[in-house]
Amino acid sequence: MDFLSVFSFLGFTLLVAIIAWYATRTTNEKSSDGYFLGGRSLTAGVIAGSLLLTNLSTEQIVGLNGSAYKDGLSVMAWETLAAMAMVVTAVFLLPRYLKGGLTTVPQFLADRFDVTTKTITSALFLTGYVVVLLPVILYSGSVAISGMFDVPGMFNISESAALVYCIWGIGIIGSIYAVFGGLKAVAVSDSINAIGLIIGGLLIPIFGLMAIGDGSVTQGLDVLMTANPERFDSTGEKGQEVPFVTIFTGMMLVQLFYWGTNQQIIQRALGAKNLAEGQKGLLLAAFLKILGPIILVLPGMIAYYYFEGGLASSDLAYPELVRAVLPKTLVGFFAAVLFGAILSSFNSVLNSSVTLFGIDIYKQHINKEASEATVVKYGKIFGICLALAAMFIAPLIANAGSLFNYLQEINGIYSIPIFTIIVVGYLTKRVPAIAAKIGIFLGSALYIISQFIMKPHFIGKSLEEAKNAGITDPAQLTLVEADAYPHYLHVMAILFMMNCIIMLVIGKFYPRKEAFELRYTEQVDISPYKYVKQGGIAVVLIVVTIYVYFAK
Repeated sequence: MDFLSVFSFLGFTLLVAIIAWYATRTTNEKSSDGYFLGGRSLTAGVIAGSLLLTNLSTEQIVGLNGSAYKDGLSVMAWETLAAMAMVVTAVFLLPRYLKGGLTTVPQFLADRFDVTTKTITSALFLTGYVVVLLPVILYSGSVAISGMFDVPGMFNISESAALVYCIWGIGIIGSIYAVFGGLKAVAVSDSINAIGLIIGGLLIPIFGLMAIGDGSVTQGLDVLMTANPERFDSTGEKGQEVPFVTIFTGMMLVQLFYWGTNQQIIQRALGAKNLAEGQKGLLLAAFLKILGPIILVLPGMIAYYYFEGGLASSDLAYPELVRAVLPKTLVGFFAAVLFGAILSSFNSVLNSSVTLFGIDIYKQHINKEASEATVVKYGKIFGICLALAAMFIAPLIANAGSLFNYLQEINGIYSIPIFTIIVVGYLTKRVPAIAAKIGIFLGSALYIISQFIMKPHFIGKSLEEAKNAGITDPAQLTLVEADAYPHYLHVMAILFMMNCIIMLVIGKFYPRKEAFELRYTEQVDISPYKYVKQGGIAVVLIVVTIYVYFAK
């Protein structure tokens, strides 16, 4: 990396940090809610930018492009269906959240069921964050930075040492942003970085198409579509990461959980100054999300053609393409925005962890008489401990395989059980707290048994039988594996339906004494955005049109 690249990298990163720091100084953060939520002052533009960049981190950029390198356009479902999930959140969930004056999703569960249910849910979120999400963000970010900019060569160290140094560097800087800046600093820096990331992210497919099209973007696209037309199919096949039928089962459940109930994401909208701003922010993010495949899918498909499918790992597709096609003069800028994207997701998860611990655990169970300053203090201490734990765990997932697929599958341990009790909680009035507890524990336990005991057993048995029968072709073995056990997205849908039925049956025979009513706390204005339904319908129609157009 030359001097100009280093200068531009440091300059852009420092500029974002200064602006974020200044924003926190102009916000009244005397209360714990002010620290965590920026005083409910976020506007539509900040919410949209923050939502997009939180999702655009290296586990998405590197992981999803790696999936596109392997399977083609069908993996765009992770992006396009996210837009539809945002619409559902804007129209149905956010009005209820803000009506109840919620600062965390588990707070609703305390009102709807009981405090124990809220605590269990918060603990599940925190466990998932520290064991899975934070380490994956750190690891994937470190792989991208180290790989694209040759950190081992720059400092003459081993690849494993470079990985560890990058993990700790990202972790320390991200902790300072999230723990000491609060959500206001995170959201403001996200919005600035979002602009840079969109610009930088668009440059990669542009230069990639120019590289394969003799300097012409349109010619490069023609070459790409002509060479492998079967890869431009929006309907995934059996054996791929996203078979088309999973869109109608577990895929939408995962999307609704992530964009509608995951504290890491929804805390942005919970910080809106009113419902209309929150809905406008979500709709704006949804429209922009439809363009996500240009940044998160197309580069992986270009890399497949450029490297002739010869990379050792699909997760190398994006960093290797960047190294090959991006002009050296732009390396520093792209390094800065990519670094900002990494920090965004890390900051977001860490800040939501601090929020969950401070409000839902420390204040509720450890020190009920604690002042707001004390809650903030111990929330920060917990955030530091959480970050340190994630930094120690991150290097251990080097052999996890496909990062993006690994992340989505492992998150099912807590995502579907939590989503189930939230859905049943909102749609019913007399299902009792015991039903929610059973739903959480049963859903998590059955998913673990399914994916980590039964699945390896049946797949191992089928592959052994196939090899004994003389089947050695990798493509055929992939189909054998796909037939051996249901896709994890199908498993999620099955467990979701089963949990819902169990909770409804319990509610039928052991209903709570009083029907639940969601009371308006009058903390924010909940007058809806007047075009929210029209905007939502437009998003849905665009997504459906895209799928129809690219369906083979």
